[in-house]
Amino acid sequence: MSLLEVSDGAVRHIPRQRDRRPLWPAARLRGEGTAARRAWRSRYVRRLVALDVASAIAAGVLGQIAETQPVSGSMDLVGSLVTVLVIFPLLWAGAMLVARAYEERFLWIGAEEFRRVFFAAAMLLATIGTVSWAFRLELARGFAIVALPVALLLTMGHRMAQRSWLHGERRHGKFQQTAIIVGHRGGVAALHAQLDRAKEHGYQVIGCCVPAGGSSDTFDGLPVLGSLDSVVDVVRAYEVDTVAVLPCPELDGSALRQLGWDLEDTQAELLLAPAVTEVAGPRVRIRPVAGLPLMHVERPEFTGHRRIVKNVFDRSAALFGILLISPVLVVLALAVKLTSRGPVFYKHERIGQGGQPFEVYKFRSMVPDADKLVDTLFEESNEGNDVQFKMKRDPRVTRVGAVMRRYSLDELPQLFNVLNGSMSLVGPRPHVTREVEQYGFDMRRRLLVKPGITGLWQVSGRSDLSWDDSVRIDVRYVENWTLSFDLMILWKTVGAVLRGSGAY
Repeated sequence: MSLLEVSDGAVRHIPRQRDRRPLWPAARLRGEGTAARRAWRSRYVRRLVALDVASAIAAGVLGQIAETQPVSGSMDLVGSLVTVLVIFPLLWAGAMLVARAYEERFLWIGAEEFRRVFFAAAMLLATIGTVSWAFRLELARGFAIVALPVALLLTMGHRMAQRSWLHGERRHGKFQQTAIIVGHRGGVAALHAQLDRAKEHGYQVIGCCVPAGGSSDTFDGLPVLGSLDSVVDVVRAYEVDTVAVLPCPELDGSALRQLGWDLEDTQAELLLAPAVTEVAGPRVRIRPVAGLPLMHVERPEFTGHRRIVKNVFDRSAALFGILLISPVLVVLALAVKLTSRGPVFYKHERIGQGGQPFEVYKFRSMVPDADKLVDTLFEESNEGNDVQFKMKRDPRVTRVGAVMRRYSLDELPQLFNVLNGSMSLVGPRPHVTREVEQYGFDMRRRLLVKPGITGLWQVSGRSDLSWDDSVRIDVRYVENWTLSFDLMILWKTVGAVLRGSGAY
């Protein structure tokens, strides 16, 4: 048995004393305290402001260079410098401030930060256009056309880079915030596992509060710091940064309201986990009903104009991609043909939308008749999961095939599947008939949409995922699809493919 010590944002295990005195020393679990653990946040925001201003200055310089009307005279030169170095950067930072793009709750995780940056740019463009028209100002159209889009791209770019850096640091145990989980043991274990997988969110769970919990108990590797009635005392004793509350009958509306009021006297943030855990933000709205703030869950959208837009985007992007990478496709086809006997392309039956079978196209990465060896290899060495067969060193894979599979180059011909409408650019993983036959009720939801070349599974571990994780991730995508979600996944796919993790 061991204790946990929080220091420098990292959690370390401390040997537990045999005499059990004291049971869970507050100083060890408290670490350096909430204020010290959150000190980096203000520095992060200040850095964002400085880089936003720098992005505006760089964009202003480029806009001035692109302006067709040359600067003539010292007064014009001074005016241009003031505009580029002072006015435009202040307007840009001011727009970000009005759009609340510097508020901590919108930073670090999720797409809301980038939506607010885009809204700020659109708002500034509309304001400049309206003021110019209303007061008949002769503003440099070339400057506006170049400077605003460039400022938007640079701002988005540096914010993505800052977030990526922060996530990397958090995976190494830095910039953490301590958390306790409140609820029944089954829910505590599930949420603890989820938070442990998503280390980039920065939550270090130091303990839990469960019904009739005593401070001498441990559960799921966590100290039980108290019962459901002692949450506030635990927060004060250990200076907890975040309290995550799971649905349970003991914590009904009045009890949760009282807990929220009591936590106002501490520095802890309160998180409430909904019972429908896989429903994401876009489908959830808080609406007043009969004077009560009720959570309204929108229906998942499987038809309608948004699906038409997705279909048009998929096919247009697939056609453009085929034309763009056609030389790469030719080189890969020659590499397959010249290094091993057999066909260049491999066609295999998969199950698509509505349970309809279709043939998926890939570059052949294995020896001919590799399918006939699956049953033998499945019994000998399955490194995938309980349903899917995977081997990190599959003897059927050719040398060229191993390189292609590591960087997913063998899947490029699936662009033709997207073009003919049997697949989408983003969607659930396409499974074979044998795997579909083992679907449970939840997994049947994935057949409501087209399978994808990439998806949440691609950016969440690929072949390293367990079957249960694959189910959860696929269902989450199906339930919460949006075009912006697809674009985010496509962006993350580039990094996942270049890292090559989970690809075999």
